[in-house]
Amino acid sequence: MRLLIKGARVIDPAQGLDDGLDILLQNGKIVRIAPDIAPDNDDMRILSAENKIAAPGLIDMHTHLREPGREDKETILTGAKAAINGGFTSIACMANTAPVNDNQAVTDFILNQAQKAGLCRVYPIGSITKKLAGNILSEMAELKDAGVIAVSDDGFTIANADVMRRALEYASMLNLPVICHCEDAALSKDGVMHEGLMSTMLGLKCIPAQAEEIIVARDIALAELTGARIHIAHVSTAGSVALIRDAKLRGIQVTAEVTPHHFSLTDEAVSNFDTNTKVNPPLRTKSDVSALIEGLADGAIDVIASDHAPHTTAEKELEYNYAPFGMIGLETSLALTLTKLVHSGTLSLKSAIAKLTINPARILGLDKGTLKIGADADITIIDINKRITVDVACFRSKGKNSPFNKWEVQGIPVYTIVGGKIHPSGEIGTSNVLSF
Repeated sequence: MRLLIKGARVIDPAQGLDDGLDILLQNGKIVRIAPDIAPDNDDMRILSAENKIAAPGLIDMHTHLREPGREDKETILTGAKAAINGGFTSIACMANTAPVNDNQAVTDFILNQAQKAGLCRVYPIGSITKKLAGNILSEMAELKDAGVIAVSDDGFTIANADVMRRALEYASMLNLPVICHCEDAALSKDGVMHEGLMSTMLGLKCIPAQAEEIIVARDIALAELTGARIHIAHVSTAGSVALIRDAKLRGIQVTAEVTPHHFSLTDEAVSNFDTNTKVNPPLRTKSDVSALIEGLADGAIDVIASDHAPHTTAEKELEYNYAPFGMIGLETSLALTLTKLVHSGTLSLKSAIAKLTINPARILGLDKGTLKIGADADITIIDINKRITVDVACFRSKGKNSPFNKWEVQGIPVYTIVGGKIHPSGEIGTSNVLSF
């Protein structure tokens, strides 16, 4: 099939493109990008993208799809539907399933389920240690051969520094990035929110910023020792941003991500005890949010990732101390990025797109995130001016645990194109007005 995307503003940070162009797709590939491409036969389908952005297909490098094991929370199919609805053509899923993705059989299962879903591209992330127990390394070579693109014990920190060192050395031999969940469990034990004025006022057990920063510093030091690549997941504190920025200046191979909820909300959002605000790492202070945004702007933070973590409504209806950590994010990540960063003037549109496309692609070693000739026809068409009111009832994810329900946002995907196949997207709420 041939598809011609007409009249879009094409933004591809990987190629330095930002211009009014047409894009011709054929047999699932990009075959031509040029101004005013004329339709040349009757079987060519035309997609009008006037006043829209055509970007490389968005990539979310940090999601939890729950399958196998907790299909009541999410399945690979429903997670893929949520990804398409949020404008993502590729997602990477963490290993904390049941059973854990620490062997070829689980990796094969995930890839088979993704193929059956036939929607977005799903890339498994294997565990660093067996059963996420933090002591015996997984067979990373087997996992890589099976198709994992990185390793992580996300949700857990490997407390033993020697085990972490060996993991970095093993992963480095295989050219696998190691994604680090940085949390000193002794400091964060039983905590449910950020340690500060709000936790004192609310009487909730707290997690100090240092619980994150101590492990960020340790893992950076181990990356320097081993020469391995590390990626710091869901950065949440100003201190962590400073550590990562300094490490980059010293030539250490460290990259980092921030979630939309960490740059959109502060610990003040916990004041109404909405368990949808309970995340790990927790929502931090205004000064931390400012530091995260500054890190995105100056390049200390490379990636925007959702940390999509669906839970059942029954689980999230427990008291704050007992509800599980996590919120969903696949369907609101782009809208929050555009609303809180781009429309506010704190981040350029080109930079925001880079942090959702080519940057995660390069970190994960994927041949994605660009609209170059010959690339897979993975494209996200975005209406950056359309305003909607978020309604979780419209979400495709099984999870509805979002604190952004009823938020007004500006900018959504309207089509998600995977391998040349068009999927309508952006159905995350009700339309309001088209522009300011």
